[in-house]
Amino acid sequence: MSKNRLVVPEKLKPWIEARERYKLSHVQVQMARELGMNPRKFGSLANHKQERWKSPLPEFIEQCYERQFGRCAPEDSRSIEQKLKAARGKKEATRLPKAQTESTDHKGDATLFDSKA
Repeated sequence: MSKNRLVVPEKLKPWIEARERYKLSHVQVQMARELGMNPRKFGSLANHKQERWKSPLPEFIEQCYERQFGRCAPEDSRSIEQKLKAARGKKEATRLPKAQTESTDHKGDATLFDSKA
C-alpha cells in the first residue's frame, strides 16, 4: 500500500457511498452527520418520486439542519477526504519532531556518560 493513499475508516465509508449514490454535496453530508442521520436509511427518505409529498433528500437534510441548529450551513464544511487528509498531516507533523528529538537525545546522552567517566 502506498504512503500517499488515503485510508478511509470503515465507519465513514457509508457516508461516502451515500454521497455518491444520492448525489449529495459535501456540505449536505456534513449536515446529515451532525444531525445524527443513518446513511443506510437514506433510501426510505429519498423516495420522493413515488411519494410526491416527500421533499427531495438534499432539501430535507437542509430543512432539518436549519430547524435543528438555526443556521443554513455547518461551520466546518470540508469534505470527509479533506478532514482525513488534514488529520493525517497533523499526525505526521507531531510524529516528525518526536523522531528528531529522540535522535538528538540519544546523542546527547552518550556524551554525558562519556564526560562523567
